[in-house]
Amino acid sequence: MNRLLTKELKLFAAPLTYFFLAFSLMTLIPGYPILMGAFFVCFGIFQSFQLGRETNDVLYTVLLPIKKSDAVKARFEFVVLIELAAFVLMAILTALRMTVLSDAAPYVQNPLMSANPVYLAFVLIIYAAFNLIFVRRFYKTAYKIGRPFIFFIIAALIITGVAEAAHYIPGLAYLNAVSGEGMTKNYLILAAAAVVYALVTYLSYKASCQSFESVDF
Repeated sequence: MNRLLTKELKLFAAPLTYFFLAFSLMTLIPGYPILMGAFFVCFGIFQSFQLGRETNDVLYTVLLPIKKSDAVKARFEFVVLIELAAFVLMAILTALRMTVLSDAAPYVQNPLMSANPVYLAFVLIIYAAFNLIFVRRFYKTAYKIGRPFIFFIIAALIITGVAEAAHYIPGLAYLNAVSGEGMTKNYLILAAAAVVYALVTYLSYKASCQSFESVDF
C-alpha cells in the first residue's frame, strides 16, 4: 500500500464512509429495492469528499511533493477499494440467499429484485455511474460536490428503477432467477458489468487527471 493511499484511508476518509459499508447488509432485506444498498455505499464515499472539502484536503495534497495525477490516482484507489469491499460483502450475502436461504418464504414470495448475479451486475453499474458522474465531475473544480452528487442520485434512481422493472418484461424473467435456466446468461451479464465498471472507472480516472491539471489553486 503506497503512502498516498494510506493518507486517503486515514486522513481523507470520513468515519461514515466505513460505517456505510454496513448498508451492504441490505442485500438480505426481502421486499425492498436492495440496490439502494449500493447507493448508500456511494453516499458514504460522498461523506469523505465533503469532509475533505471542509478540511482543504485537496490543497494539502497538492502541496506535497507529488504530481497532481498521483493525487487523483490515490483518490480513485480509495474509492474503488471502498466499492469493492462493499461488493465482496454483497456477493457473500447474495451467495447466502441463493443457497442456504433460497427456500425461505420471504425471498420466494419477494416481488422485487432477487439477490443474484444480475443484482451484483447492477451494483457495479451504480458504482461505475458514481465514478463517472460524481468523482469525474468533482475534479473539474476539485471543490464542487453538490450538483455532481445530485446528478448521480438521479442516475442511481433510474438504474434502480430499470433493474427492478427488467424481470417483468416478457422473456426476461430469468434476470430474477437464483437457479435453473438462465443462470448462465446471468453470470455473463455480471462479467460484462465487471468489464464496464473497470473501463468506465479507468476512463473517469484518466479524464479526471486531465481536468485536475488545469485546476488553479
